[in-house]
Amino acid sequence: MSDFFNNSDISQQQAEGLVSETLNKCDDGELFLENTKSESILLDDGKIKNSSYETSFGFGFRAVNEDKTAFSHSNIISKKSLEDAAKNLKANVKSNSENFIKQDNPQRTNTKLYEDKNPIENKPFEEKIELLQKIDNYVRQKNSNIKQVTASFFGEHQSIKIIKSNNQIYEDQRPLVRFNIGVMIEKNGKKESGSYGTGGRKNYDNFLGNDNWKVICDEAIRQAEVNLESKPAPAGEMKVVLGPGWPGIILHEAVGHGLEGDFNRKKTSAFHNLVGQKIAHENITVVDDGTISSRRGSLTIDDEGTPTSKNILIENGILKNFMQDRMNAKLMQVEPTGNGRRESFEHTPMPRMTNTFMINGNNTQDEMIKKVDKGIYAVSFGGGQVDITNGKFVFSCTEAYEINNGKIGAPLKGVTLIGNGPDILTKVSMVGNDMKLDPGIGTCGKGGQWVPVGVGQPSILVDQITVGGTNI
Repeated sequence: MSDFFNNSDISQQQAEGLVSETLNKCDDGELFLENTKSESILLDDGKIKNSSYETSFGFGFRAVNEDKTAFSHSNIISKKSLEDAAKNLKANVKSNSENFIKQDNPQRTNTKLYEDKNPIENKPFEEKIELLQKIDNYVRQKNSNIKQVTASFFGEHQSIKIIKSNNQIYEDQRPLVRFNIGVMIEKNGKKESGSYGTGGRKNYDNFLGNDNWKVICDEAIRQAEVNLESKPAPAGEMKVVLGPGWPGIILHEAVGHGLEGDFNRKKTSAFHNLVGQKIAHENITVVDDGTISSRRGSLTIDDEGTPTSKNILIENGILKNFMQDRMNAKLMQVEPTGNGRRESFEHTPMPRMTNTFMINGNNTQDEMIKKVDKGIYAVSFGGGQVDITNGKFVFSCTEAYEINNGKIGAPLKGVTLIGNGPDILTKVSMVGNDMKLDPGIGTCGKGGQWVPVGVGQPSILVDQITVGGTNI
């Protein structure tokens, strides 16, 4: 655990007093202290192209009254910097004594979802370099047509301390690692690529020990080989089977963001007035669960000190809840759900997803495929765009196949799915029993802030969706 005041001219006790005095007439707020150490190593074509080690250290001081927020941050923790921040907060957030309602501090938890150990220190730097070179050699030996290999490690350890009024302290130690592999393959003058990765809140060895990395490499190679055999995608309205796991990114983007509390309090989400109403097929249940052990999107506590939860968003097609931080929960007169997240001490928290996924239904994927005369089987996705106000989205597939007469056919290239989040939920006719979570590489952007997240789903059959292809 970082001692944030060890080399400072202000003690933790003095800081606690300053926080209580500053937030005395405020609804809410906190002093958020962070010490994050991170490393990244990139190997490209057998050579280390980039290697970095960074430290992020500082505080964010926030005061909240109703929907007004004042915020100051600094990478120096000192008596002067904290006092200057306190003056700014007092000057910019004025309390109205008639409307002043002190928000209760978060309840504590004894749950621990990951180890405290710093994953960067778990494996010597030299071993990481050797392993990356070993990975490069392995991939090239698997297929002589491979022309380029990129492999990367990312490791992080975030130590946080949250000081709230009345000397309430909340602490968390958060490990995070990620491994990615990308390959480019060339055959008969045609070039295609494939990529795969894994990660979570564990040490490197949990993913890379005992030659586990070979599975990741094999998958990247397989994707590239599939893409070599791909043909132009069709276009038009058709049935689409979305595979389990990573295709849950559509659920995350097209539906998940629309269920975050701030968008609904401001009535900018397409879902803001639909709680209690049927918005999806009766077999669809969607949850946001930040309590899954060691998952990338999981947190013991969020960045306001609230324990994360398993929050049922949609149950049997009925919209039940939104994801809430403390401020939006108070203004909407509901309980916080542990979704108050921030990128770093330099940012204010906002409602964000953790691990968002659809739970199992009763159908098999084979049953879905047999229901499709002409359509698409989408296995994996790359980038996408979403409009939160109306739920419209466009996603590109990195692996997809044609379906003809109830059978999976040739791989396709250039598949995009175009639709509307609220609308697509009503067009799901079958939900699979093969739910998977993503491999642990997801990162979500909102309001200029990026945080690690998880997605997932079982296979689902969408009866009608617009497919943008290259073969019209």
